[in-house]
Amino acid sequence: MRVTKKSRQLKALIGATTATVAALPAFFGAGVASAETPAQNDADRIEASAQANGGTELVSATPGNASNKMRLVVRSESMGRDIPFEVIRPADTSKPAPTLYLLNGAGGGEDSASWQLRTDMATFFKDKQVNVITPMQGAFSYYTDWQRPEEALHGVNRWETFLTEELPPVIDSALGTTGVNALAGISTSGTSVFNLAIAKPGLYEAVGAYSGCASTMEPAGQTYIQIVIGARGDADVENMWGPIGSEDWIKHDPIINADKLRGTDIYLSSATGLPGPHDTLDSEGINGSIPRLAERVIVGGIIEAATNECSLRMARRLADLQIPAVVDFKPAGTHSWGYWEDDLHNSWPMLAASMNTPA
Repeated sequence: MRVTKKSRQLKALIGATTATVAALPAFFGAGVASAETPAQNDADRIEASAQANGGTELVSATPGNASNKMRLVVRSESMGRDIPFEVIRPADTSKPAPTLYLLNGAGGGEDSASWQLRTDMATFFKDKQVNVITPMQGAFSYYTDWQRPEEALHGVNRWETFLTEELPPVIDSALGTTGVNALAGISTSGTSVFNLAIAKPGLYEAVGAYSGCASTMEPAGQTYIQIVIGARGDADVENMWGPIGSEDWIKHDPIINADKLRGTDIYLSSATGLPGPHDTLDSEGINGSIPRLAERVIVGGIIEAATNECSLRMARRLADLQIPAVVDFKPAGTHSWGYWEDDLHNSWPMLAASMNTPA
């Protein structure tokens, strides 16, 4: 079932991404280190150490455009294609470090709306003893296992299988990790991180959900998913979990299944949607543009107000179940990168403690 004409019209309101995949070659191709650099030596060690997990294997490791950045390509057996990753390596690569899997939002890093391009993550993690792994694919997929292939979204999508079963052993062997993991995501991935943790208890010590909507069974949550997949992704929403409200939708509602998060450290954040400190003419991404500011305040405000309600419901559910969580509900703020950068900084002490690495 595809979304209605009304839902498609919301595509303009929710907003298309500000750049296209055409910008990625320059992003992925710039600043590769020479063969004599420590970064290249690290890449060589990674390729030599990587062990395949069935048909899932490391295809390549290359230095990025900074000394602590790496680009990996991993072949997924279940999806039958190569998946690119941006990686930040630990401050000290000579000893094992834990892994933070950091997911992009709806665009999956296939556009300009990525952690790498919109935040200070490279400098923030430069002195941290952690591997930060971000898939640069998965647009509008919710990083879940789809029931049927979807041509608009690369065909077969088995992200839950890939991220929880196939990928971790390859990453652990290639990067020499401690085997300890955490997971964080924004917006649509604020749903995904909970579902991935529920699907594989014990894989992630901690979860960070920033401005996400954990509800898939309430009308507001279902409408949000339809807008993301149908109106923005131009895909058939029922190819994901079947008919809306069916068994697979129930299975992927983190509020309903919250008890399965017991034992996982949780950081949950959102804002009211009212204009906040990152919603000014001189804010990053606005650059003095009144139309851009208006879009952020209006569209970003509407989206954040909706995800805030979802987050509040998730917080109440966790409290009812007596599952501890660190919650950060801001009095003002829109659905935008300045606040997610703040969320990453603010949640890091909890994530680091969960992974037993210095903050």
